[in-house]
Amino acid sequence: MSITSVVFLAFLAVVVIAYWAVPNKKYQWCILLAASCIFYLSTGSRNMIFVLTTAVSAYLAARWMQRLSDTQNTYLKEHKAELTREDKKRIKRRGLVQRRWVMAGTMLLNFGILCYFKYLNFVLGQVGILAGFLSGRRSFWSPVDLLVPLGISFYTFQTMGYLADVYWEKVKPEKNFGKMLLFVSFFPQMTQGPISNYSQLSGALFAEHAFSYQDYSYGCQRMIWGFFKKLVVADLLSPYVTEIFASYGKYPGITVLVGAFLYSAQIYADFSGYMDIMCGFTETLGIRLAENFERPYFSKSIAEYWRRWHITLGAWFKTYIYYPIAVSGWNRNLAKRVQKKFGAAAGKSMPATVALVAVWLVTGLWHGASWGYIAWGGVNGLFIIFSLWMEPVYGKGKQKLGIREEGLGWRAGMEGFSDSQDVSSGYVYQSFAGSGDAGGRDRILETDF
Repeated sequence: MSITSVVFLAFLAVVVIAYWAVPNKKYQWCILLAASCIFYLSTGSRNMIFVLTTAVSAYLAARWMQRLSDTQNTYLKEHKAELTREDKKRIKRRGLVQRRWVMAGTMLLNFGILCYFKYLNFVLGQVGILAGFLSGRRSFWSPVDLLVPLGISFYTFQTMGYLADVYWEKVKPEKNFGKMLLFVSFFPQMTQGPISNYSQLSGALFAEHAFSYQDYSYGCQRMIWGFFKKLVVADLLSPYVTEIFASYGKYPGITVLVGAFLYSAQIYADFSGYMDIMCGFTETLGIRLAENFERPYFSKSIAEYWRRWHITLGAWFKTYIYYPIAVSGWNRNLAKRVQKKFGAAAGKSMPATVALVAVWLVTGLWHGASWGYIAWGGVNGLFIIFSLWMEPVYGKGKQKLGIREEGLGWRAGMEGFSDSQDVSSGYVYQSFAGSGDAGGRDRILETDF
């Protein structure tokens, strides 16, 4: 079901009418759940099976972890007087390990399904090449015919983020399976994002919404703007870009260069147009999704560009990959050893450097299963890591040249564009240094992602 088709527009119109026609507003979320299930079933029952697998496994795992935590806390409370401090530590440590195994097993299942469909052919291809190289024979390998389930990357990442939040006790597990299924399958965001966290999205999905003409009007206007980007810009540019890149050898260099610029405009209009359509639609329902773009082509650095492009994906990587690696014990011990050998600056930058390497390798794989995408992620990561290591040099250079960042000239040249933290949704992509973490973590987490 194409988002620019008449059928899809009719589907959205029916959802809006049914949503606002519900007599009891506390059941509005049921309309969204029904619409999401119909959307997935219309693309094939197979897609719905995978969504249900993720929803059921995450629902049961979260409830299981909560039960383990409640049982532990009850036991500690009832035997408080007779337990020593060491006994309490041992019991808490055992409970943590049990919850960790539940989380790890559920993540292994869901990420395993994701990796099977997205990366099996890539892995088998590399194994075939290696086997052929070692045996000295030509490797004959045929790709496995796999159809990737619709939206699997988005709903897997979003749901596993919820599971990690339950494990960290940042959110309570959802007791209503219907609401859990809606969180996993909410159709406007499951094919191109945004990737929302549970505390952010659940409040909007399950709340009772009163009709607002202003929200409805703004939502419709944004949808129209999104259709303009998608149909008038992206779809019109697509044939020209495809032709230039398919036969770039027969065109002069200036034509290929123009094609590269047109491609940049095409992919932005296509992706952001989709986001405007879906965010506009949800706004007509009184629901605001997290923003994914904030004028990324006006960024002043690569790091800032990636804070403005696909904002929610970057936030997910930062929360669930970058942060745990950066503050992990083994990484901080590595930083201490590096500091002793190479100095304080190298030691302070090491945790962030290691975390950034992991994040950008995963970012490359997220975008595609090929060495080209892995290399693309690695190159972006190297630029950001280089900027991180060069920060002291930049600081000394500004000091020697007498540059004042608060001066009008510097601000006009470097801060003329809107701040990357002022996104229209009000979502602030902060460094963790400002989130209340204290001690040795602050310097690690000041790094631009």
